[in-house]
Amino acid sequence: MAQINADRLYDVAVIGGGPAGLTAAIYLARARYRVLVIEKERFGGQITITSDVVNYPGVAKASGAELTETMRRQAESFGAEFLLAEAESIAADGDIKTVNTSRGSISCFGVLLAAGAHPRMVGFEGEEEFKGHGVAYCATCDGEFFTGKDVFVVGGGFAAAEESVFLTKYARHVTILIRGDDFSCARSAADEARNHEKITVLTNTEVESVSGDTALRLLRYRNTKTGEVTEYRPQEGDTFGVFVFAGYEPATSLLSGIAELDERGYVVTDRNQKTSTDGIYAAGDVCVKNLRQVVTAVSDGAIAATELEKYAAAMQQKTGLQPKPVQQQASAGNTSGGHVSEVSQQDRQAEGSLFSPDIISQLNSVFSKMERPLILRLYLDSRPVSQELKEYMEALSALTDKLSTEYAEGVTDESELPFVSVCTADGAKTGLAFHGVPGGHEFTSFVLGLYNAAGPGQTVDRESVDEIFAISGPVNMKILVLLSCTMCPELVTAAQRIASMNSAVTAEVYDINHFPALKDKYSVMSVPCLVINDTQVSFGKKNIRQLLDIIRKG
Repeated sequence: MAQINADRLYDVAVIGGGPAGLTAAIYLARARYRVLVIEKERFGGQITITSDVVNYPGVAKASGAELTETMRRQAESFGAEFLLAEAESIAADGDIKTVNTSRGSISCFGVLLAAGAHPRMVGFEGEEEFKGHGVAYCATCDGEFFTGKDVFVVGGGFAAAEESVFLTKYARHVTILIRGDDFSCARSAADEARNHEKITVLTNTEVESVSGDTALRLLRYRNTKTGEVTEYRPQEGDTFGVFVFAGYEPATSLLSGIAELDERGYVVTDRNQKTSTDGIYAAGDVCVKNLRQVVTAVSDGAIAATELEKYAAAMQQKTGLQPKPVQQQASAGNTSGGHVSEVSQQDRQAEGSLFSPDIISQLNSVFSKMERPLILRLYLDSRPVSQELKEYMEALSALTDKLSTEYAEGVTDESELPFVSVCTADGAKTGLAFHGVPGGHEFTSFVLGLYNAAGPGQTVDRESVDEIFAISGPVNMKILVLLSCTMCPELVTAAQRIASMNSAVTAEVYDINHFPALKDKYSVMSVPCLVINDTQVSFGKKNIRQLLDIIRKG
């Protein structure tokens, strides 16, 4: 057996930071095992896009983000560690398993796959072409773009029913198109949609195609029993939206060739969540199961963790290796991922501080790792959002001597205001800027941007480093976001990391709520939206590798 550094050895690596993975981390860390949770996007998983969770036992009502953030903090308080990275492969042979990630390799005794699932495309004509221009998959992220417009929802499951009701907050009217005879979800959820005054339900109906120009102008759908085809066209000059909620595909590619999967790609486990391979367990939506809900995910996580405790103990005895003991009450800043919770209204203190003590503790840990000081150069106008940005950046700078603020004068392009440009101590621009106020889900990505600009920055694999340095540019990236979007931070962070390493690249983020002209210019009806050199437009979350591929092909 190769020499293993016990300081870098974990009892269990959990891949996926949703309810299943976080529950497993709570159980394992509380039992004094060293556990690392690896998450590529945002801790909390798919449930974070749900505005109201009302059927979780013991919690009368909470948002998905609130519920899972409580889970994360609970796991952290027991000593669980966290890493924001993408798990790329697993070496499952032998007593010591290896999880290879975009930020290095992790050694461990056991692995728990709890990576969840991602939205499934239906495949109707025009679906791919109009993604971001009228076809969407996240009501929380994109519903706002369809205020006062007609919206069609494709699907008959729980997500379709729930998100249709949510979309009525924005849409003029919602029509649900169900392929089968009725909803396939619980009666309570179906009835809420079915009885809503702004919702029409059409069963035995399939979408044939969507078409248009820069936005959707025509929808064709067919009744599968009568064969009748209906064409919907909005009023002259108007558009509409099609939201697809047609189920999910399990994120199980890591176990392909390692553990048994069923014909649909779900992991086959026993009653203790063990896969067909020793030391490899699975929990949550990746598993073969009849019900995929938060309550079943946390159950899976608890069962898997209990079994992994026994497995890790047996491996410690067999190998003679003892992972470094966990430290209870670990601060978020000491986690491997450098995760900082987003700022919410609850975090704003009545005493005048914009950041709660918990947030300040996390920020201080990030600031302590920064190698160089930075200047936050503010470009302001007379609007209230400028005053908010000014107060925000001044409060952030007041927390550390690594940051200072200065105010630019003589700006001619008022359409870009307000924004903060991140500069080095000598005043040189780093290529990173945020237009608007980086709150909500963009708080973490903004802080990571500062960390990347100041150094040492987030770890990047060697191949990507070489590609970043090889960019001759100029490559000017605009990333259009909404602060409520859970999909945006991954693209923002990837773009900022590339820009921080190559002066020929810029990454400027825009809260589209304050820049409607950009929405119209690029026909944006979904976020995140990436615009490169003012010509290439693409939609959806992307990691560094995917972003580099786009830059190279452009």
